[in-house]
Amino acid sequence: MRVTSPEGVARRLGAETFGRVVFSEEELAARTRAMGDAITEHYPPGEKLLVLGLLKGSFIFLADLVRTIQLPLQVDFLVASSYGDDTVSSGNVRLLYDPDTSFEGRHVLIVEDIIDSGNTLRKLVPVLESRGPRSLEICALLHKRLSKMELEARWVGFDCPDEFVVGYGLDHAENFRHLPFIGSL
Repeated sequence: MRVTSPEGVARRLGAETFGRVVFSEEELAARTRAMGDAITEHYPPGEKLLVLGLLKGSFIFLADLVRTIQLPLQVDFLVASSYGDDTVSSGNVRLLYDPDTSFEGRHVLIVEDIIDSGNTLRKLVPVLESRGPRSLEICALLHKRLSKMELEARWVGFDCPDEFVVGYGLDHAENFRHLPFIGSL
């Protein structure tokens, strides 16, 4: 028998410490569509956009988002880590994969799952700006608003409570990424 309630799904998938649903599957879909529309309107028609996803957490959001953007685009990825198996950012950001894609003269959109401490973007933005993009913008599904960023996210899906959240790409020790909603542990 298929379990359909978010709480039932979480229990079935082994999230015994699951707290509550923070953002439902329906809320995520609606907000992602609205963000895609706003991104489409922001850039000149016909301009090719380089969408750069920060893995692993952004992969589900990125896949849903790019299907709503009505512009020619290219997708590539960066892999950075600051959590490991903990629920608190270590503050030590490691760049694990850096693409060979040229940014020179291009509109670049960084897609992030969650802005928590801001350390990841604080480290990455100067590196990416040094590569000469025509523009560099940030789109984040969630923002905890815990710190002030030099380059703020232009598009934010939701302000996130100061809780450890999982699902829709976000994980805890590589678990719970596949939940279709975002919940707290």
